[in-house]
Amino acid sequence: MAGRINDDDVKAVRDAVPIDAVVSEYLQLRNAGGGNLKGLCPFHDEKSPSFHVSPAKGLYHCFGCQEGGDVVDFIMKLDHLSFAETIERLASQAGITLRYEEGGYAPGRQQGERTRLVEAHKAAAQFYAEQLDGPEAEIGRRFLADRGFDQAAARHFGVGYSPAGWDHLTRFLRGRGFSDKELILSGLSQDGRRGPIDRFRGRLMWPIRDIAGEVVGFGARKLRDDDNGPKYLNTPETPLYRKSQVLYGIDLAKKEIAKTNRAVVVEGYTDVMACHLAGITSAIATCGTSFGEGHIKILRRLLMDNSGSEVVFTFDGDAAGQKAALRAFEDDQKFAAQTSIAITPGGMDPCDLRLAKGDAAVADLVESRTPLFEFALRQVVARHNLDTAVGRAAALDEAAPIVANIKNSSIQHESAVQLAGMLGILDTQFVVRRVGQLARWARERGRDGHNGQDPSRTGRRAAQQAPDAAQQPPGPRGPALNLRSPAHRVERELLKLALQRPDLVSPAFDAYGADEFTAPPYATVRRCIEDAGGTLSAAGDNTYLARVREAAPDDTVRSLVTELAVEPLHTRRDPDEAYAGVQLVAVRLAAVNSRVTEIRGALQRLGPNADPQHLASVQNELWVLQQYGQSLRERGYAAL
Repeated sequence: MAGRINDDDVKAVRDAVPIDAVVSEYLQLRNAGGGNLKGLCPFHDEKSPSFHVSPAKGLYHCFGCQEGGDVVDFIMKLDHLSFAETIERLASQAGITLRYEEGGYAPGRQQGERTRLVEAHKAAAQFYAEQLDGPEAEIGRRFLADRGFDQAAARHFGVGYSPAGWDHLTRFLRGRGFSDKELILSGLSQDGRRGPIDRFRGRLMWPIRDIAGEVVGFGARKLRDDDNGPKYLNTPETPLYRKSQVLYGIDLAKKEIAKTNRAVVVEGYTDVMACHLAGITSAIATCGTSFGEGHIKILRRLLMDNSGSEVVFTFDGDAAGQKAALRAFEDDQKFAAQTSIAITPGGMDPCDLRLAKGDAAVADLVESRTPLFEFALRQVVARHNLDTAVGRAAALDEAAPIVANIKNSSIQHESAVQLAGMLGILDTQFVVRRVGQLARWARERGRDGHNGQDPSRTGRRAAQQAPDAAQQPPGPRGPALNLRSPAHRVERELLKLALQRPDLVSPAFDAYGADEFTAPPYATVRRCIEDAGGTLSAAGDNTYLARVREAAPDDTVRSLVTELAVEPLHTRRDPDEAYAGVQLVAVRLAAVNSRVTEIRGALQRLGPNADPQHLASVQNELWVLQQYGQSLRERGYAAL
């Protein structure tokens, strides 16, 4: 049985790893005000950023899909890891040695499956890189040199060599304590007649890393004529490696992509190397598969769906390259970014181009790009006989939807005019109207939830624009609440202050009862704060928020606590005691007014025949509350 990680070590890991640094490994974050950051949510598709991160509190929350938590929750949910695996990964990044209870420290036996597979790949990458310096790897070094890559380039990209024997890596990893089962599961070994053997033998090796920089697979290039395998052999699908969800070079390119708002998509490992060495450090490539949905999601999170960002595809000018370009154009609408294409001259890929004409030629290739829709238009029009009316009509039918899908409306109109000229149609306005009609239909389908769009997207956008509105999706989150009502909105603001700036509302807040919060979810959060020791206990204690979240009775309440701890306050200035006092008074006054209404109703029900003593008692309570309410209205915070 795996040992339990020491609680103090878990706390040390949480404290040592900044949440913004971890989240930034997966998506681009921008300033959201109030010390918070925001970006596109990695847990659901969205067009505008609703994913907020609070570095000071160590929490994140998405106001679109309601996912939230701390740095451990983020890694667990996004990478589908267990709690232990997540702590182990973060501890490794922070340089913290973990202690395991119930059996002592034995990480080789106790670490989670994914962590073990990652460590096996890390060890394999080191093994392959060391082999590249050996005599047998001369053929691999020559392959790299012939393509313009020296030893420094090989080290930068971690390129290595897999020995030609049957089980060199397998025996090496066994010596590191990895079991045969782990080696087979990782894809580094495969079943042989007498046990596991190396999957990759006698090949040049490229480590494939995920966006966080961990090696999750390998790409292997054939070097010898007697190798009967494919030219390129990749790691099979494993718990770590999904070729539709990894981009080669993304670990090296992600910062430049986020900085320049541009990604360059090439076709192979050597093309990525050539581009980076030529100064195009935003280059990435797919790993033996076409560019698809999973790859788009990775880039969108880095580009922030900025309409000024750009994705540049490079393809050979041959038929296969043109087909790949048209396939990429089919996904154009999934980007807010502009998409462009750079066609390599003479059928050369970026690696060949750099070798033949130097680094400047690679940079010029990217700069000479043209919008992908223009390329698609030319390819479509070229398939038709424009000398006949039938051919021109068929070309218009196929090309008009392409123009209608252009995101920029001014470019759309200009391209419609250009299309009329390309087709030889003298009535330019006819083509413009045709394109405009198709564009309107597309927008209407989008509004109606057709064309693959989620019908709830409109409501989700509204929730993103107004975080204080009712956001809870269907499910066990309680009845829908109108959180825009003055009472609920003020209650929400006071709870946000109690979680984000407890120093401003303490100790007055701690005297408030849960019954003073009229929205049941807010009353529950108030009890969580009380169970965690109240706002007074937060002074000088950085575990306050963690204690409140731990006091939550279930995940739904815990999510609401996180949401309130991250959501910006409704003040343009830094909150101060005066602002906090307004919220405290408003909540207390609402509770007093509510009780006054209840007592008046009770008096009416008592009637003229009521017991005089009881009647006097109720009337006295009413008078006291009315006086207190008047004092709150006149003196504000001083009357609390």
